Amino acid sequence: MLESAGWLLAGAALFGPALEAAAAEAYPSHPIRMIVPSGAGGITDILARIIAARLAESLGHQVVVDNRPGASGVVGTDIVAKAAPDGHTLLMVFPSHPVNPSLFTNLPFDTIRDFAPVTQVSQVSPVLIVQNPFPARSMPELIATAKAKPGQLNHASVGSGSMGHLGALLLRSMAKIDFALVLYKGSPQALSALLSGEVQFYLIGSVGTAVTHIKTGRIRALGVGASQRVAVLPDVPTIAETLPGYEARGWNGILAPARTPKPVIDRLHREIAKIVRSPEFNEVLTSEGATAVGNTPAEFDAVIRADVGKWAGVVKEAGIRPE
Repeated sequence: MLESAGWLLAGAALFGPALEAAAAEAYPSHPIRMIVPSGAGGITDILARIIAARLAESLGHQVVVDNRPGASGVVGTDIVAKAAPDGHTLLMVFPSHPVNPSLFTNLPFDTIRDFAPVTQVSQVSPVLIVQNPFPARSMPELIATAKAKPGQLNHASVGSGSMGHLGALLLRSMAKIDFALVLYKGSPQALSALLSGEVQFYLIGSVGTAVTHIKTGRIRALGVGASQRVAVLPDVPTIAETLPGYEARGWNGILAPARTPKPVIDRLHREIAKIVRSPEFNEVLTSEGATAVGNTPAEFDAVIRADVGKWAGVVKEAGIRPE
């Protein structure tokens, strides 16, 4: 009996890789669904639709974008966590993915264990903006103003746990300044509050959303949250140039359900990375103040793990209680 079991285990070890390779060879066998856990129209949705159209061409099967917003991306993400691990259901994630474990006590999935990273698609930089009449014209001047008026400046934020919100908390901690966080329903409302003088500054989640107002002179950009300057605003310094080590950047990336065969993941990575590095895709990213990535599954996994730990620390220090 033990001998028979041994042969079965040996057979599984021998034929497992061959079966995976055969599955990858036949992949895909039917249309692929790409879940976007946010509404239509945002940068995540736009990038997902570009990738879906190009991926359909290279794989020879339709790739359907399915928007499933709700609960900071949890609703759509849970669909993929529970989907068959065969590469026919993918997830286009955004910055809330590594933050949600710190904001929700009972997530229906494990952010790390229940997904197989494919590739990080982009890196998106927030930008700290002020209304043009505001006296501070640089990050050092803003920090000095905040220190001279503790608790008197207002910062606009969009939703607890958004990249702009967390980036503001990180700024408050690292610069050792105090200011009020005023929450708004969305970026249009927060931007209107800045333009009307209701708030004094705003770390907006995407450069692309603010660039038109910056170019017309209605608002000024004092610093970008990424570790490097962005092409669309080359003269705007990074916040890290004033606060070494500061980094608040969002990203988009593709995940599959855990246990998706490695040959399938590898093929998806090759095809998607090729799309991400194309001139046409980069043109869209540059207009949004974003940059292309297209890293390996292992590299993307490291990014997710690092961000889970980083934002957990920021959330804890800020005293935000998980729901």
